[in-house]
Amino acid sequence: MRSVTYSMGASLDGCIVGPDGKFDWTPPDAEVFRFWIDEIRGVGVHLMGRRLYETMLYWETADQDPSLDDAELEWAALWKPLPKVVFSTTLSEVQGNARLASGGLAAEIERLRAEPGEGEIAIGGATLAAQAAALDLIDEYRPMVYPVLVGSGIPFFPRQERRVDLELVETRTFSSRVVYLRYRVAR
Repeated sequence: MRSVTYSMGASLDGCIVGPDGKFDWTPPDAEVFRFWIDEIRGVGVHLMGRRLYETMLYWETADQDPSLDDAELEWAALWKPLPKVVFSTTLSEVQGNARLASGGLAAEIERLRAEPGEGEIAIGGATLAAQAAALDLIDEYRPMVYPVLVGSGIPFFPRQERRVDLELVETRTFSSRVVYLRYRVAR
């Protein structure tokens, strides 16, 4: 069965964006970007909410940007054909290899898990991930922790009133002091 993973950058105090809604504390880093490129290779479908979808729209046409370096072109070449499912109550259409979710999150994940195919089911965006976590649908949490405290903002980990035990599967420290953590939900 395909795993559901949640992976995003986060501050040390656990936020994906700061109180101003920005994530400018995650500056481009070639080594970390290469890691994200390798990660996306293992994804079979990416689920996201409207805000992340709109942020990532750039990559649908980025290959036409002459200022991109080889790594950015490689990311664009992997991202563009990747199937994406967008959960939104305000969008009426999406672009590229994306489709609007036709049902609820649990039904969508159940359907995707039952489909033949390879690659993980990745969830992007803290709001959508919080919904998936509340439904106990996430198999792995993969924060990329940046060495900064932002004080408040949107949390990486959903704030819920239940305990979730995790098993550490992998860690990696980058030369920029960014730390990747990979945890599997203990079931």
